[in-house]
Amino acid sequence: KALGRGTSFGAPTEFEVELAEEICGAVPSIEMVRLVNSGTEATMSALRLARGFTGRDITVKFEGCYHGHVDSLLVKAGSGVATFGIPDTAGVPKAFSDTTIAVPYNSIAAVQSVFSQRGSEIAAVIVEPVAGNMGCVPPVPGFLESLRDLTSRHGALLIFDEVMTGFRVAFGGAQQLYGIRPDLTTLGKIIGGGLPAGAYGGRKDIMSQVSPLGPVYQAGTLSGNPLGVAAGLAMLRYLRENPWVYEQLEARAAELVEGAPAGVTVNRVGSMFTVFFTDRPVTDYDSARRSDTAQFARFFHWMLENGVYLAPSQFEAGFVSAAHSAGDVICTKEAARRFFEQP
Repeated sequence: KALGRGTSFGAPTEFEVELAEEICGAVPSIEMVRLVNSGTEATMSALRLARGFTGRDITVKFEGCYHGHVDSLLVKAGSGVATFGIPDTAGVPKAFSDTTIAVPYNSIAAVQSVFSQRGSEIAAVIVEPVAGNMGCVPPVPGFLESLRDLTSRHGALLIFDEVMTGFRVAFGGAQQLYGIRPDLTTLGKIIGGGLPAGAYGGRKDIMSQVSPLGPVYQAGTLSGNPLGVAAGLAMLRYLRENPWVYEQLEARAAELVEGAPAGVTVNRVGSMFTVFFTDRPVTDYDSARRSDTAQFARFFHWMLENGVYLAPSQFEAGFVSAAHSAGDVICTKEAARRFFEQP
């Protein structure tokens, strides 16, 4: 039906408004929302808005967290508690990366140190509330609460990158799961039912600074494209009307990782999970990198040869979806059991 109505109008449509209303009704912190085409566009636009709203330039991110291919966020932490980032790719001017400070994920002390030194310059802290790009790494107790407190006290914005967690770990995302309200939230293709889509939203006083209401420019001809909007509306309405989906995801993911053998650490939040080949807790990027990635590679290829396609890197989270059956879980566990029983 959506295809028959048209694929691009270069202007808002009533279905775009309906999708925006669904998002605002689901995500606790979003009072106003702007649709874009991808998670990268969402984070790029949210950062520009944070800088425009605060009049500051510095962004704090966390080592191992990926926020799309935004120039200023393609950085990693160097030595020390908090250092200016070094670009992780060619083509990023040093001036861009100089506006980003990267610190260890889950380190409250590191964030406190940054704010004690540079608090008046920090526009925003951007974080995956559940890290998914160093493998699945949940926040330690008090971490998200500390980010909320520090940003509020210093006049900076807290941005949750919920491109992975939004509508996945809970209908209202990780912010519903953990009870923390960020100032801005970014969402990705999940709001388009898998078709190209993205969004950023948050407090009304902040979002009102986006053009044409405010001075922060952002636009896109294909933003809120009719096909992505139609797919997203169908999916979000289904999830809202069928909350049992989340109960099923939780139960099947829990069953999948139950009984992990010695020498393996499994992190899981909702339907997100990662198998780390280490006997130590994985709480940040450094501990993830200390895991046995060569053994993970052997595990990946074994599972693939036995009919199970996992995320091909230990640094990518795995996902259980509503399409996975109880039989799929059994087959996956059986293939994994045979791998771990090898001499």
